[in-house]
This record gives sequence, C-alpha cells and structure tokens, in this order.
Amino acid sequence: MSAFVFAFRNDPAVNATEEQVAAWGAWFQNLDSALTDMGSRVGATKLLGTSAGANALSGYALVDAADLTAATALAEGCPGLSYGGSVEVGEVIPM
Repeated sequence: MSAFVFAFRNDPAVNATEEQVAAWGAWFQNLDSALTDMGSRVGATKLLGTSAGANALSGYALVDAADLTAATALAEGCPGLSYGGSVEVGEVIPM
C-alpha cells in the first residue's frame, strides 16, 4: 500500500449547500479504512507561479491505496466533481 493525497479544488466564491456537505460526509464514510487522515478544509489561499486551473485549493485528505489507479478510483466518487470542483490525486513520497 502507498499513501496518496487528495487535493480538493473548488471556486472559492462558492459555499457548499447542506446537501453537498452531507454528500461529502457520506463519501468520507464510504472510503472506510482507506482514509488515513480526513484532512481539513482550506480557507484563504495564495497561488505562487502559474496554473491553468481557476479553482483554488479547498481541502485535502490522505488515503492508502495499492497504486495510483486504485487511488484515482477512490477519488472518482468525490462529491465536489458533481458541482464543478476537481480532485488532484498524488502519491506521497516518504522523505
């Protein structure tokens, strides 16, 4: 197993509805033992450099998965994807 970070990105001007918050809670529960750190929401951000995306970092979580393909499959259920958000999946490399 390897560790992966899910970096959630969304329009910072959009606030989640109660229904969306509930969907996030259900999704996190469905991740079950793969979820090793529920992470946190992210508030104000400052992007240095250039980026093609308009969405800002809005949160993160850590999961365990066999490989990038398996981690991506877990991320595909992210509720933010249904309302314009995105998830960046990256393998954590131990230092």
